[in-house]
Amino acid sequence: MPWAIDAPAEVWVLAREHPAPLMRATRALGQALEEAYGPRFAVWHSDELLFGVRDGRLMLQNLAGQDVPPPKVVLVRQTPGSMAQHRELTLLRHLEHMGAVLINSAAAHQRCGNKIWQFQELVSAGLPVPDSLSYATAPFAGVVRSPQVETPCVVKSVNGRNGAHVFLAPDAEMLQSLSGSLAQDVPLILQEYVAPSHGRDLRVIVVDGEPVAAQIRSSRDGSLTSNLARGASAELCPGRYPEGEALAVRAARALGLTVAGVDLLFTADGGHTLCEVNAVPGWRPRMTTVIPAILAAVERLLAGTGAPGGDAATGRVTAEGGGAGGVTDARGSVPGLV
Repeated sequence: MPWAIDAPAEVWVLAREHPAPLMRATRALGQALEEAYGPRFAVWHSDELLFGVRDGRLMLQNLAGQDVPPPKVVLVRQTPGSMAQHRELTLLRHLEHMGAVLINSAAAHQRCGNKIWQFQELVSAGLPVPDSLSYATAPFAGVVRSPQVETPCVVKSVNGRNGAHVFLAPDAEMLQSLSGSLAQDVPLILQEYVAPSHGRDLRVIVVDGEPVAAQIRSSRDGSLTSNLARGASAELCPGRYPEGEALAVRAARALGLTVAGVDLLFTADGGHTLCEVNAVPGWRPRMTTVIPAILAAVERLLAGTGAPGGDAATGRVTAEGGGAGGVTDARGSVPGLV
């Protein structure tokens, strides 16, 4: 008969598998949670857990065979790129069915993992997005010759991240000549080029329905993308673009996200359109308001006085506005050592 962990944690950070390093924002969040909750907090990695059904009940174990009681709240900090084959999503769903509240929900992560799925939700909520064309199984060489494709256009993967594999096709001839050279393991998107936002965007961090941080990101070399992972600069600008922040809140709500990083493009009329929404956002150390806001959301959930941005079962909005591998103790991976 399996033995159980004696002192299970109530709050988890769930990170991706070893040896992938934790994002800097995740490390900082874990340290703050450890200071706030001590032994009630643990970091677990997705490769430290087994789950399934035993004797008609859902079960969760570590690789040593110990039963792991589910926590009350899970901060999901798995980067979207690692969820492509639904492995981690299956674990998230399992935790939800065992009673844990996830920030963010499994359904919200699934929607955000595909840019077209995001746009389907955002447009259905009446929010602005650039014109975008994609496909299911049509040959890409035929797609780029469609009269629906207007150039210049931005070409990107439906599940790309950090600005990788994004480029501007200036004309139809260039697009058609490159079509056979593009990686097509997942569908691509042909998206309207928003010229006034070339090389810059507005990133807003939303927590529990409030914009808690904002920054303008700008390319240093005149390139199209403004991701910090690709060398862009950042300028904090909370409150400078209230309409953009309000749009970011509506986008997070439409996707059922409690914590969201919303990227907005600048339009010619001085407004904004939505570029994409991230369910596992990073933030700069200077964004000192983000972690306290997340901790407050966790505390409300533990106290039973709050609800995450989406319903735990569906991810939809309900409110306005020790593993055998890795460094572990009985609670999971020790914060500060991973």
